[in-house]
Amino acid sequence: MSKRGLCSRTQASEWIRAGRVSVDGRVVRDPEFPTIAGRHRITVDGNALDASAARVHLMLNKPRGLVTTARDERDRDTVYRCFDGAGLPWVAPVGRLDKASEGLLLFSNDPAWAAHITDPATGPDKRYHVQVDRLPDAATLAMLHAGIEIEGDIFRAKSADVLRSGERTAWLDIVLDEGRNRQIRRMLAAVEIQVLRLVRVAIGSLELGELAKGAWRPLTEDEVAALGGR
Repeated sequence: MSKRGLCSRTQASEWIRAGRVSVDGRVVRDPEFPTIAGRHRITVDGNALDASAARVHLMLNKPRGLVTTARDERDRDTVYRCFDGAGLPWVAPVGRLDKASEGLLLFSNDPAWAAHITDPATGPDKRYHVQVDRLPDAATLAMLHAGIEIEGDIFRAKSADVLRSGERTAWLDIVLDEGRNRQIRRMLAAVEIQVLRLVRVAIGSLELGELAKGAWRPLTEDEVAALGGR
């Protein structure tokens, strides 16, 4: 199947194999299924792809408790609830935040831009503020930076520092230069630290700022260019 106008090649293949893509009303699971632009109607999660649609780039302050998917097999609320009534064209999440996490989440219908951001080789750093159940010592923070082996893979943070601490909890500032599944939670669990809250506060130069919980806004042209390397 042609990936033009859909998303990055890797993401497209995942969606197709998961049964989320239909061609002329029929679910296809073969990434090489042939299509012809303008002749075949392609949908993802029931939403038609329109290669001529204006490119949309926006940011959402994701609330805790929403899943980052268009449809959920367990009928849980999804991030798309935040766009109800907005009249947006179909947009896809650029990266993910798990259900228990919150903060800055990007959406777009611009596949090349999204692929640049999610590619570990070209994508910007992601900054998180993480509330944990104790104050980590310097040795633990150094381990997070140096790398921790988890199930045969090495997970590391680009940086890990204490923001502030109280009697029983602390807030950490953690920067990642890759986006592996539940990376921060898995790293902290490996050093016996429990995550109480996890908020993504920046992607590259784009900061969450004062955007209200559950609110979204379009990115400016300068913000799009800065994140997408244009």
